[in-house]
Amino acid sequence: MTTIDTAAITVVLPEAFDERWSRLPGIQVDGRRITIDPAEYFFRFESSSWLVADWELVKSQLLDVDETTESAVEQLALDFIKAHAESTSDAARVLSTAHAVYAYLFRDEHLAGLGLPQITAEHLRMLREAATLMALNKVELDGHISNVGPCWFFPAATSVVFDLDDEMGGMLDEVYHGGWFNEHRRIESIKAHAALGGRLVHGCQSVPDQTGGVVAPYGASMAAFRDDLAAFKAGWIEQVYAHRVSPAA
Repeated sequence: MTTIDTAAITVVLPEAFDERWSRLPGIQVDGRRITIDPAEYFFRFESSSWLVADWELVKSQLLDVDETTESAVEQLALDFIKAHAESTSDAARVLSTAHAVYAYLFRDEHLAGLGLPQITAEHLRMLREAATLMALNKVELDGHISNVGPCWFFPAATSVVFDLDDEMGGMLDEVYHGGWFNEHRRIESIKAHAALGGRLVHGCQSVPDQTGGVVAPYGASMAAFRDDLAAFKAGWIEQVYAHRVSPAA
């Protein structure tokens, strides 16, 4: 296996994160500063490069562009990525970009339209934090999953960090991938994820399957992705749950 950089990743974000993220191995939170030890944090860490585009550019040149009969929103995003995305080995840049993406996608104004009165602004903050960390996960073009951290298993990670019971963890997961069920949010998501060099894909059917998500490059083999994911997920989900402080009520 190629040796890759496993130096500590440190980033200072605009918002303080919940310090309970430190319950998971290899991650320390001190207010807005997050430090990740890749060797401890990731289940699999084979790639230390990511594709990113400038969020300000996404905001100014893509978010307000409408699809047409000739150019679907996916094509708009793909063209933007081809023109503006670049490879980076700066994980802090990836996390900062992801935080901007998810601050936009999980903003409080969406609460009224969710149809889920039990989901609050606090839950959206949890989503922003978990999804930001999820951006370090990675899928290669051949469908091989090269980076997997605890936030791949969204309900498991959020239950450990935020002491959520299974029902609320599942509800949060529904909001996370609710773009599938709401075309307005799906279009918004496709455009925003251009900043992370791809599109958000899920391995799961819905809550009970808990197969997580990742921003994958356009053109990645989804068949190979599905098979790789099926081979490892059960054991790693179990390892995430093992860090629960106490059994959820």
